[in-house]
Amino acid sequence: MSKLSFGTHPYLLGFDELERLVERTARTGNDGYPPYNIEQTGESGFRITLAVAGFAEADLSITLEDRQLVVRGRSGEEGERVYLHRGIAARQFQRAFVLADGVEVGGAQLENGLLHIDLNRTAPENVVRQIRISTGLSGASGDVDMEGQT
Repeated sequence: MSKLSFGTHPYLLGFDELERLVERTARTGNDGYPPYNIEQTGESGFRITLAVAGFAEADLSITLEDRQLVVRGRSGEEGERVYLHRGIAARQFQRAFVLADGVEVGGAQLENGLLHIDLNRTAPENVVRQIRISTGLSGASGDVDMEGQT
């Protein structure tokens, strides 16, 4: 008997891309930099806070790529500095977060070396549809009755 993968399990119809999202998230190679917090700000609100000390607003970019929130930082040109000790990390980074369906980015702000990204979860609409069963003899195969409409 062959083992079914997560995306091909018979009870999970239409979730094929979920396995792809999990693999892509695992490959992002987050090495712990920059450190971040995720906090709940309300019943349907979240905030991701990244410690990005030393990065200006122009050095940061936030994109939403196929339900994946990607935060990138690139350090500016430092010039000809000679360090006797360098303990402040100012390196390029990429941090990715997979967002569930219904989670939207509300906004982002940079404050005191912390990048705050606000997220809001919207409640999905519950749609109840009646599916009409045809016998194949009437010629109306596959009709769908959506709340009284055909």
